[in-house]
Amino acid sequence: MKNQTLFTLLLSVFIALLGIGIIVPIMPVFAQELGAGGFALGMIIAAFSMTRGVLLPVVGNLSDRWGRKGFLAAGLCIYGLVGLLIPEATSVHQLILIRGFHGVGSAMIVPIAMAYLSLLAPAGEEGRYMSYLNIAIFSGIGCGPIIGGVLYDAFSFASVFHLMAVLSFVALALVALYMPAQPPAQKQDIGLLRSMRNMAASLKTSGILLARFATMIIMVPTMAFLPLIMSAWPGSSGLQIGIVIAGRTLTNAVLQVPFGRFSDRGNKLVILVSGSLLLAVTVLCIPWITNFWGMVVLYLILGAEEAAVWAVLGAYASIEAKQHYGHGTMMGVFSLAMSFGVFTGAVFTGITMDWWSIYAAYGVACSAVLLLSMTAALMIAGDGYRQKKAA
Repeated sequence: MKNQTLFTLLLSVFIALLGIGIIVPIMPVFAQELGAGGFALGMIIAAFSMTRGVLLPVVGNLSDRWGRKGFLAAGLCIYGLVGLLIPEATSVHQLILIRGFHGVGSAMIVPIAMAYLSLLAPAGEEGRYMSYLNIAIFSGIGCGPIIGGVLYDAFSFASVFHLMAVLSFVALALVALYMPAQPPAQKQDIGLLRSMRNMAASLKTSGILLARFATMIIMVPTMAFLPLIMSAWPGSSGLQIGIVIAGRTLTNAVLQVPFGRFSDRGNKLVILVSGSLLLAVTVLCIPWITNFWGMVVLYLILGAEEAAVWAVLGAYASIEAKQHYGHGTMMGVFSLAMSFGVFTGAVFTGITMDWWSIYAAYGVACSAVLLLSMTAALMIAGDGYRQKKAA
């Protein structure tokens, strides 16, 4: 039963995220054709993060009480519908609304999958098990842009989004047929408000959530702004943009298991600090690259740095879920921190690009990651010191 749950879950998440990855290199260009500027492009992404963020803790907590299969199936169904709706959009406002609906579905997929994996992970192997999920996520997102770039170059915008819909409905069928209603463990019944108060009172948990928030600020400049940079180069194509994005995410996927095991055995705080520092420096370099192969290399480095940070934060969150809060609740709030980071990055980097330049937008993202992630590391270390002193 455990192996069936694990296999079905990972395969379904891979297929669903493959559909998402397919639209990554196309969405910003499509939005620009509808008249979106830097701020509007940021709001298209922010709408997704906002609706997702509002629902994440609620869905996570309810999944602890009611089980997870229904939420996962509903989320995949919404993903399929979004793939059918996006090509029909005729204005930026419609695209923002559809992306908001997309965020509702997202609140029911990856966080629920994270709760499944956290629940299945044996003690001391949280990093390794969470890395399995990250492999599925990044493999799907990583392969998707290449497929999307090929479809865009060969056919049309609509074919890309329609393939996303088909893949989402295939994943829905897998979940409906093979996923058990609840993993083989006792359901937890911990109130959402009580859990969130406990999280806010814990210096360590707050630091983990802040680190998650900080490292997600870079998602808009590194994903949504990249096609704008590369499309200005002579001879660039959708396929080249897809290859750059795929290189980053596939590198992240390949390194998940090694870094997951390393996070289980090594010093998590050292990995977090060094990974976040390197991440900030790499992001700062992106707008200064002026050729395809230079961008490929830089994004491979970015993927390796993200693999280290994601693995250690996933392990931290899983351990906190087991010890204190409940798996769905912790992963819901953990994912909320991610969405809030993406939303914040979308708004501030979008405004910065419109008011000043794209170079300034990357500078803002780099500074925010550096300052906030170092503050988070101090909070996590301070909690350990406080507990040691109390003992």
